[in-house]
Amino acid sequence: MAHILHIDSSPRGERSFSRKFSNQFVTTWKNAHPQDTATYRDLGHNPVPHVDEPWIAASFTPPPARTPELAKAIELSDTLVDEFLAADRYVFGVPMYNFSVPSTFKAYIDQIVRVGRTFTVTEEGAFKGLVEEGKKVLIITARSASFTPGSPATAYDFQEPYLRAIFGFIGITDLSFIHVENLGLDDNAREQSVAKAHEAIEKAVASW
Repeated sequence: MAHILHIDSSPRGERSFSRKFSNQFVTTWKNAHPQDTATYRDLGHNPVPHVDEPWIAASFTPPPARTPELAKAIELSDTLVDEFLAADRYVFGVPMYNFSVPSTFKAYIDQIVRVGRTFTVTEEGAFKGLVEEGKKVLIITARSASFTPGSPATAYDFQEPYLRAIFGFIGITDLSFIHVENLGLDDNAREQSVAKAHEAIEKAVASW
């Protein structure tokens, strides 16, 4: 039995393609694996706060030494980290904003990437991820154009490289992507992309 952490980050509702396909994947997966469980978090409609100065002070203060104010400042982050570490697999719906991720998703990443919790620094000064090995991430993106290798816009894709880097940093290297692209082009291009995404979802459920 596996536990999935499912997160959406689009502020859109029914018009969101990243939501549509992340939900399609999780629904199809749960139908095929009814013994599995899932936790859902909606960052697009219920964003987490950005890191602030009390948060920083608390994160670098050992728990026994934290004042009540510092403990309060880091409380949500502790909850998010515990929730993240409790999952075996992850499904994230992440639209592309200005060639990268929405600020809602970046704020979430800043809350869970924490020294002593999800990564550490060795005596030699090297970084080491603390997330248990063997976990998998599926990221479903929504993009206005095509950024796949070989396309004219490839150099502007700071989304997938960043997500691979940050999750690899904390110890997760098994990442898969389904890019729903060309959504800002004409109806034909958009329909073709959506059809490909449906096929990719079915294949991902069978192989994930």
